[in-house]
Amino acid sequence: MTERITTPFGAQSTADEVIAGVDLGGRRAIVTGGAGGLGRETARALASAGADVTIAARDLDAAARAAHEISATTPTSNVHAARLDLADRSSIAEFVTGWTGPLDILVDNAGIMANPEQHTPDGRELQFATNHLGHFALTVGLHDALAAAGHARVVVLSSVGHVNGPVRFHDVDFAAEPYDPWLAYAQSKTANILFAVEASKRWAEDGIAVNALNPGRIWETDLGRHIDAPPPTFDPSGKTGVSEKNIAQGAATSVLLAASPLVEGVTGTYFEDCQEAEPFIPGIRRGVADYALDPDNARRLWDLSIELTGVGK
Repeated sequence: MTERITTPFGAQSTADEVIAGVDLGGRRAIVTGGAGGLGRETARALASAGADVTIAARDLDAAARAAHEISATTPTSNVHAARLDLADRSSIAEFVTGWTGPLDILVDNAGIMANPEQHTPDGRELQFATNHLGHFALTVGLHDALAAAGHARVVVLSSVGHVNGPVRFHDVDFAAEPYDPWLAYAQSKTANILFAVEASKRWAEDGIAVNALNPGRIWETDLGRHIDAPPPTFDPSGKTGVSEKNIAQGAATSVLLAASPLVEGVTGTYFEDCQEAEPFIPGIRRGVADYALDPDNARRLWDLSIELTGVGK
């Protein structure tokens, strides 16, 4: 059994504390959903260390405003905006085709949560399509750019919500059973972790590290705009292991995995609070579920993702 990976940082650490002393000069990064919330703070932190950052978001105007404001407050002016709709295959293909040169850091940050039942034009359930399939197509599409960088890092935002359920391989689109927004969210977040598990194996020889993470509970973003009631097993006291964070604290683990030398060479792992997560214990809202790290599930999801997106590497 390998020793659990730990760092000096923790649940209350901020993105600025994690990035302190790190030099990303000459590195190129993409942050999806970087126009606001955790994505914006992640983009700002990476730019503050000298990275050339592209904010990829569905709302191009919002991405452009964020890029301008970050450029004005960081040492680098190399912050750009690009349109990317993760639920639209053509938008993903256009973004991938338009990218030239190596890519050092990709932060798959964008996501939606517990929205009313919706499907993409090609019939995919929207949370699974956006949170997993869109990022799968994007990341696989950018594989060669990541490989060209050497020692590239891919960071995939999951959630503690993954413990509410595995990938529903029998019915990922809720075609046969009634739609449940929280089960749909859970499977999409489990899929994020499984993607990291499989990609880390497939791309190890390319020098691409792929890790997933739980950012924590952050209510300052608009991720919860569809929530009328707390998620399953919500405990406002925090006694079940979940602590609330602000945006700067929520982005810290993303920044750690994207840029810190403390996790150089780490891949295929799930982090929370800037540490490798412990195994999930029922009743405790933290840790990683066994099914989210299962290599058979990871291979099966990869094959299904190729089938559903038409993209594969």
